[in-house]
Amino acid sequence: MALTEPARKNHDELFPGQLPAFAVTDPELAKIFNNFAFDETRGYGNLETKTRLMVQLASLIACQAMGEFRTLLGAALTVGVTPTQAKEIVYQAVPYVGMAKVSDFLHATNEILTNHCVELPLAGQSTTTSEDRGEKGLAVQKLIAGPERVDAMRAAAAEDEVHFQDYLAGNCFGDYLTRGGLDVATRELLTLSMLASLGGCEAQVKGHVQGNLNVGNDRARMLEVITALLPYIGYPRTLNALRVLNEAAPAT
Repeated sequence: MALTEPARKNHDELFPGQLPAFAVTDPELAKIFNNFAFDETRGYGNLETKTRLMVQLASLIACQAMGEFRTLLGAALTVGVTPTQAKEIVYQAVPYVGMAKVSDFLHATNEILTNHCVELPLAGQSTTTSEDRGEKGLAVQKLIAGPERVDAMRAAAAEDEVHFQDYLAGNCFGDYLTRGGLDVATRELLTLSMLASLGGCEAQVKGHVQGNLNVGNDRARMLEVITALLPYIGYPRTLNALRVLNEAAPAT
């Protein structure tokens, strides 16, 4: 089975002058995977190349797929994902994936950016202070999740668990989701990608399907993102995400 022309063209856009991975040692698998990742799934929908790579990078952090992350980050920089956007993807992974898993990806990102002659540190993207992070974070949380749901979560929290609601507002949303570099709609696609890729987070996936709808990402766009992740996360997690999407935003 030969590499299709669309697969070859799309691969060359991201990796000019490079053979597909495993083309020499595992040519059959290389052709199967590359035709699927760079032709079949790449041809579904109208997801922009930069957005496709950004959600895939977010997914790879959640999957702890360092080798593929390094490869795709180089490709992302090649097609115009900015250093700031790349850094913000990694930063946003912290509240959803955890620093224990993100730290190595931050080091790798810094190394790759340095190799691309990017001077570090980059310009800061924080828009909050220690005094207003809670207020601004709560506003973004309500924008994404809906004010009724956020108020209900806070009202339902046991007295000894209220601090987690404060952490969500001030840290998850206030410290990270208010940052510059990426708009809220793109950040919600990144969050959906990470949660779907982690596995076992179906309740959170459902919440962020609604969050995506609330910030303007419709069912079709979320289907494009889930399709883009399929070659990297496999069918079980993809189908779990699809089931949740169908429950929260059924086809009309």
